[in-house]
Amino acid sequence: MPRVLVALPLLLLSASTLFATPRILRPEPTPIPLPRTTVTQDGEFLIDAGFRVAVQAPSDSRIWAGTNRFLQRLRNRTGLFLPQGRVASTDTLTAPGLQIQVEQTSALTVGVDESYALTVTPTGITLSAPTDLGALHGLETLLQLLKPASHWNPEVLAFAIRAATINDAPRFPWRGLMIDSARHFLPIEVIKRNLDGMAAVKLNVLHWHLTEDQGFRVESKVFPRLHEMGSDGDFYTQEQIRDIIAYADARGIRVYPEFDIPGHATAWLVGHPELASVPRDYAIERKWGIFDPAMDPTKETTYEFLEKFLTEMAGLFPDPYLHIGGDEVNGKDWNAAPHIKAYMEENGITDLHALQTRFNQRLLPIFAKLNKRMIGWDETFQPGMPTNIVIHSWRGREAMEDAARQGYQSILSNGYYIDLMQPASFHYLNDPLPADTTLTAEEAARVLGGEATMWSEHVTPETVDSRIWPRLAAIAERLWSPVDVRDVESMYERLDTIAVQLEEHGLTHIKNRRMLARRLTRGLDPEPLMLLADLVEPLKIYQRNADDSYTQFSPYTLLPDLAIADAPGARAFKRLVQLYHNNPANDSLQKALIDVLTQWRDNHAKFGALAFEAPALMEAYGLSYALKDLAILGLAALNHEPSPLPQDKVLALAREPVAKVELQVVDAVESLLPRQ
Repeated sequence: MPRVLVALPLLLLSASTLFATPRILRPEPTPIPLPRTTVTQDGEFLIDAGFRVAVQAPSDSRIWAGTNRFLQRLRNRTGLFLPQGRVASTDTLTAPGLQIQVEQTSALTVGVDESYALTVTPTGITLSAPTDLGALHGLETLLQLLKPASHWNPEVLAFAIRAATINDAPRFPWRGLMIDSARHFLPIEVIKRNLDGMAAVKLNVLHWHLTEDQGFRVESKVFPRLHEMGSDGDFYTQEQIRDIIAYADARGIRVYPEFDIPGHATAWLVGHPELASVPRDYAIERKWGIFDPAMDPTKETTYEFLEKFLTEMAGLFPDPYLHIGGDEVNGKDWNAAPHIKAYMEENGITDLHALQTRFNQRLLPIFAKLNKRMIGWDETFQPGMPTNIVIHSWRGREAMEDAARQGYQSILSNGYYIDLMQPASFHYLNDPLPADTTLTAEEAARVLGGEATMWSEHVTPETVDSRIWPRLAAIAERLWSPVDVRDVESMYERLDTIAVQLEEHGLTHIKNRRMLARRLTRGLDPEPLMLLADLVEPLKIYQRNADDSYTQFSPYTLLPDLAIADAPGARAFKRLVQLYHNNPANDSLQKALIDVLTQWRDNHAKFGALAFEAPALMEAYGLSYALKDLAILGLAALNHEPSPLPQDKVLALAREPVAKVELQVVDAVESLLPRQ
């Protein structure tokens, strides 16, 4: 009998079983960021192959291209063959669909109206917004509300959106991501896919860090030696910069640059040593840290040079803000230069902070001439600086609040340093203006919002997305949603959902982990490695570089690069342990824990065999061994057996960092053990 005929009854059986199986009811999808107000109603709007969109908006509005992107993403998410390829001004709705109404095209300015209103009924959807920026946000919310239709028909592919009325607007006008392209260069495609991700979670500012000791990353036609000698050939042309700015603008995102001065300036000095405080041969810095080179604040030629450079950059970046950095000037080269010490004595400058303030003050007329507003890190918050500059706080909320009290607008990044690999919950509960703030209403209005910072010491184009996403979505909610939105468990549930949806923008935060695992295992089955990687997190804060072993040329393809913050296996295990503690008599929970711990115990032999074939894994062998012993302790406790291993020693070893990572399940296992 032909094989196809043998298979046919099985196919029919599978289909009949499938259609008879009840639907698994999942919770209604909830967006991240959470809207300001949502009122749900009975019913839902059905989206099938007849779905269409009509737009009423100015002809130059961003919403036209934004709606076309929306339609393509809707097709890709649903598999629907929608008849409407691209939206046109002549399109009207002859059947239920989405009507978009936009009053005006908005300039990208701080504080512009980004509100929108969504009305979803069983007979149609209306999205209205005063500006096209708000309408773009509304489309993102709609995509996140998409779900399978409640009344499923196997013969008709259909999706739905729950009937609801949503009125939404951001809490803060400045919701940003800082990307450092200077320490490790990040190609244009990396920037673009992250801009798409930012738009998906309603962020509106890209702060682009372009100069550093390790690289000068923007083309200068006025001073070409800057990028020719300071970049190893890895820089953005001015044409590419304009392309990124236009790409971001189409998605409602401002782009402003940071040119770090007077410190963190080594790459400037490679091609222009005349700017330096101390004469020496300068070379691009290959290691990480705070270095001595700094621009000479006493030379008129320094300011003449900077005026020409900043004039060129002001023409390239249209945003009214420009960041001068200004952080971490250690002053060693200033102290080492006799002419600088003499300058300080002649001008009554008593300390290095005052000298740096004098430097910043000399820049202010240049900024005024260019119609730019200066932003600087906390170090620019010094007596003598005018209140029309913006203070960017990396030191903490107290410094930001002090600036606001003294009349300065400010931005918070302390608590949003996503390169430090802290959990999403840490960032989520860090609020620029918590409910108990002591700022007055007038002072609080000076707090513009916040920026997550992606410093790039330990990232490459292959790993940077996994350091940004999905945690950035939690920060986006903190900066968008009301102050009382603080449910961490809800945040994590929605974070898991958006993490998958973000892949449609080409973001690699999920898929590249397994790619790196395959590389490490030399093409062998990576599952033993992935099990371990899902239970560990990279060393946090600045511990990874504590031994000063990393350089610009180090491999960033090892276990700490494969591991992520909020280790998914550890999170799942901790939830299971908590459920067990809440229901100790539940046999199914006990069995589930035994199954997990058995898998951990048995994984060590598999990991050891894999490490023998893939020597780069051998540094993590001790970690795998520690996990095995931890599992043995847990299994003995769950089976009410005597501990076969010295409990204190096993726990202590399991807590030791190995291969620049830490196990995240030690406390959870310990909670299962009998007290000694």
